Amino acid sequence: MKNFFLLLRRFVPPYKKHIALNVLFNVLEAFLTLFSFALIIPILEMLFGLNTETYQFMAWGSDGIKTVVVNNFYYYVQLVIQSYGQSMALAGIATALVVMTFMKVMTAFMASFFMVSIRTGVTRDLRNQIYNKLVTLPIGFFSSERKGDVMARISGDVTEVETSIMASLDAMFKNPIMIVVCLTMMIVTSWQLTAFVLVLLPIAGWLMGSTGKRLKRKSLEAQNQWGVLLSNIEETIGGLRIIKAFNAEKKVKQRFMHENEEFRNINNRMNWRQSLAHPMSEFLGTATIAIVLWFGGTLILGGTSTITAPSFIYYMVIFYSIINPAKDLSKAAYAVQRGMASMERIDKILLAENNIKDPAQPHALSEMKQGISYKNVKFRYDEAWVINDVSIDIPCGKTVALVGQSGSGKTTMADLLPRFYDIQEGSITIDGVDLRDYRVADLRSLMGNVNQEAILFNDSFYNNITFGVDNATREQVEEAARIANAYDFIMASEDGFDTNIGDRGCKLSGGQRQRISIARAILKNPPILILDEATSALDTESEHLVQEALDKLMKGRTTLVIAHRLSTIKNADMICVMQDGRLVESGNHDELMARDGAYKKLVDMQSF
Repeated sequence: MKNFFLLLRRFVPPYKKHIALNVLFNVLEAFLTLFSFALIIPILEMLFGLNTETYQFMAWGSDGIKTVVVNNFYYYVQLVIQSYGQSMALAGIATALVVMTFMKVMTAFMASFFMVSIRTGVTRDLRNQIYNKLVTLPIGFFSSERKGDVMARISGDVTEVETSIMASLDAMFKNPIMIVVCLTMMIVTSWQLTAFVLVLLPIAGWLMGSTGKRLKRKSLEAQNQWGVLLSNIEETIGGLRIIKAFNAEKKVKQRFMHENEEFRNINNRMNWRQSLAHPMSEFLGTATIAIVLWFGGTLILGGTSTITAPSFIYYMVIFYSIINPAKDLSKAAYAVQRGMASMERIDKILLAENNIKDPAQPHALSEMKQGISYKNVKFRYDEAWVINDVSIDIPCGKTVALVGQSGSGKTTMADLLPRFYDIQEGSITIDGVDLRDYRVADLRSLMGNVNQEAILFNDSFYNNITFGVDNATREQVEEAARIANAYDFIMASEDGFDTNIGDRGCKLSGGQRQRISIARAILKNPPILILDEATSALDTESEHLVQEALDKLMKGRTTLVIAHRLSTIKNADMICVMQDGRLVESGNHDELMARDGAYKKLVDMQSF
């Protein structure tokens, strides 16, 4: 349970007021439950002639507080019976019981009322923290994680925490209070019996706790397998075209059914253990009551007990009042073990280290005056160098193109500029200052990206174009769309700029998606532009329209272009040829063609 209390310290402090009120009403409920029993038993003793002693009023402070309170209570009960008769006294008991029960259920409701606010608030905060962390984590984190598993953690695991840990909070706060209050009353009534009980209860608790630890392990397996299932579903939906094209429906069905069956088996084993909680607690509770009944009865029959038979009955009533809270507490402990397994998976995100950090004393960066410089840059994802000792200068306002075969490191070079990754050796500078000495937000605010796959959102044209740009006017958005050759097809849509473009822009053609992406970059108006094969997936007509829009976008900007179609970068100020992570040639188109080297071979292959 140590991890459970550490979890509470992390998420519950903002709700201290609610916790205090919950504890207050739980204490009130516990006392009302006890004293409703305490009132009834002695009154019934006197009504039915089990207690024939005559009581006299005792002055307050004349003896011990307990003795005076008990004596005077009996005195007033006796007085009511003598004055109004047994029937009226019985009616008074019934009324008092109803009133106290009403007060008890209202205090129970108020305790639950404040606990609901804690549960829903903590769950909301947890989702917010996970999402905020996902947004701030470097791209490298997701290259080693399955998207489906990440989705499982923010959905299934958070739901498990809510239904297991948060739903158990009420039991974890309420039942210990009830147990402590009852134990206190039991000690007051008979310390001998209570000492005996305190020996039995830890043994029962240990037996139930050992099952709970195994339950946590199974829950962790179940949540991991759920992540595998979600990843499978996400891959299936994303690759449905290929699955159908290769008649692979049977193969993916069998794979999913196998993984789903494994998930079922793990869930079975976990739920069987959890189902054992109630019968085990029921059996252990009954066995404990039987042992206490035998031990207490033996003391009374032997004449060695400090309590009378009626007090022993009341003692057993109090003790029985502990059993249900103890069982509920054990059930909550099982649920918490399941939830803690999910919390471990969530913490893999929340506690993941973000190695792309701002410097302690960042340099100011609002514009670029000189240019960008890669100096002896070396970078690797795992063991092998992806970029190996590359040096490139990109003067301010110039266009530099990176070309080469797939896997030569072109896209990685572009990803290093906005610090999606940090290099291991060498340096990348803007105006002579290392990128790592600037704030990440300031650095990226200077850059605009147009990628091979236009990344759009399930929203309107307007919101996609203004994405990341605050306070843009309608006129600015329309002008950006015109420059990007997107205005005509936007206005031809049903609701113009307010038309929803579907998931990832699925309602648009490839060329239209790319032009919306370009319009977004135009509206941002960045001094540095990164174009990553922006026209490689387009047909000839779309490529012409997109290239025309790109030419307008590139005017006056420092541009880094990655291109497979060499015709699109013929007019670049400098062309750098990458091969196996190294820079093998650089120069303009005419210079490289004259050298008859790697660049000319690429041009000849495309010409052919």
